[in-house]
Amino acid sequence: MFNAHSIRAVRRHTGYRVMSKAQSKVMMSGTDVQAMRAELQALAGRPEDAPWGLAGRFYTDPAFFEEECNGPLADGWYCLARADELPHAGDFLTLELMGEPLILVRDDTRIRALSNVCRHRGMPLVQGQGNSSRFVCPYHAWTYGTDGALMRAARMKNADFDAASCRLPEFETAERFGFVYVSLAANPPDLDAALTGLGDLISPYAPEAYRIVHAATEVWQTNWKCLVENFMEGYHLSVVHPETLHGYTPTGLSRKGPNGPGFTSYFANYPRDIPSRGMGAPGLDDDARHRSTLFAVFPAQVASIAASLLVSLSLFPQGPGAVRVRWTMSVHGDDLDDETIAARIALWEEVNREDREKLEAMQQALNSVHATGGPLAGDDYEGTVRDFQTWLAGQI
Repeated sequence: MFNAHSIRAVRRHTGYRVMSKAQSKVMMSGTDVQAMRAELQALAGRPEDAPWGLAGRFYTDPAFFEEECNGPLADGWYCLARADELPHAGDFLTLELMGEPLILVRDDTRIRALSNVCRHRGMPLVQGQGNSSRFVCPYHAWTYGTDGALMRAARMKNADFDAASCRLPEFETAERFGFVYVSLAANPPDLDAALTGLGDLISPYAPEAYRIVHAATEVWQTNWKCLVENFMEGYHLSVVHPETLHGYTPTGLSRKGPNGPGFTSYFANYPRDIPSRGMGAPGLDDDARHRSTLFAVFPAQVASIAASLLVSLSLFPQGPGAVRVRWTMSVHGDDLDDETIAARIALWEEVNREDREKLEAMQQALNSVHATGGPLAGDDYEGTVRDFQTWLAGQI
């Protein structure tokens, strides 16, 4: 496996790259980026009882976003799908990750992430999702197997043509907890080391056994970090979601969970006078049934798992002020009937809408000179934000 393009080539595809000369002039100098690096390190080094949030420019400046593209966003592992979205050989799903067109496909042995670019003239091979035993280029009919090997190239008489060297580039892929993770890096970081401790937290729910019931994609006009931080703190729950979430997961019952090298978590506990939301996996204890466990796998996955329901948001940064969000909902066994599942989908659509409206409004305000960052709440409410901040400082 290898990285088919340099990160510069990947970044050329992202929408924020096309700038006018006037826009280019306001890009920060290298010295300014160095100052922001130093500021980020200083924030990460603050006392644990005095955490402080990032200033607005960390969320709005194109130069800092480019710094992220050179580091954590280039090298990280991304959750692209649930494994059961591709249950049969030949099942495929197309996505774009950091400007790189991909085919996620199950062949006879495993799920692969292949380049969705024909090796002949660069045509996309396939769109959407479906099932196929081969991928035929719609331009000149070059044909590839689900393992990426070139099977046919009609009428090729070129003396330098070598079919073996024309296979589709493949990217590193890993399945964990029923999720499919992909990295564009030539030598990606150790995923298991980054997730040390996460298995202990969520394995009692048996996440690999959940079955997908819904998937949707939308673009939010906010910085990717804003969405990670928002999803991973319970401080806003009762304020932003008074009708949708407060009754089951009020802010006052939020408790910080474990964190590790590449993840953080918190517990959104339910009041004891309301019923749990399903039995869930055999052996799941009563405490786990009476809470939603929220976790983030850095850089760009946030998820909530409960006894009967698993919701995961995969984030695909598009620029400093936009992120494409692919979210899935999965259920445990037959805990929920079709009517309840439809109601849960509608609920999460509303929750996402509420968060999106707030974050898009905040993104505009973060351009203010007065968006200088502020004190974070206690560990149970915004300790996860500090975990993310510390991780980001370590990457940059």
